[in-house]
Amino acid sequence: MLNEEIKPRFSELDGLGHINNTTLPIWFEHARTPLFEIFNPNLELNNWNLILKKMDVEFVAQIFYGKNIVVKTWVEHIGNSSFVVQQQAWQQDKLVAKGSCVMIYFNYKDEKTETIPDNCRTQLEGLRRLNTDGE
Repeated sequence: MLNEEIKPRFSELDGLGHINNTTLPIWFEHARTPLFEIFNPNLELNNWNLILKKMDVEFVAQIFYGKNIVVKTWVEHIGNSSFVVQQQAWQQDKLVAKGSCVMIYFNYKDEKTETIPDNCRTQLEGLRRLNTDGE
């Protein structure tokens, strides 16, 4: 499992004084960077080979400014050309949000999906977690 610690910024607050709900997809994407590096180690945009198919976020509790967040990320399922990523945001040892996304290995030049290469599949398998309760 990957863990990314995030320090909420003042600009991420909403009018109610907690972290705005639009912030979580950004934090989750940031925490997926090590997955992006599996496919594109230098994160070169001209060699980008992943596309986001689907993403969802479930808000479990309010998130507050001034207390760091830990985003836990793991791979739930690996298909032929896609994989499912599960993520959870924790603040002060409390689950505050969770979500998932489907990433597809994609050839932008030919505009089509491709089979995940074996070396990438092996690395994804290393981040696979069968017990996804996260607690």
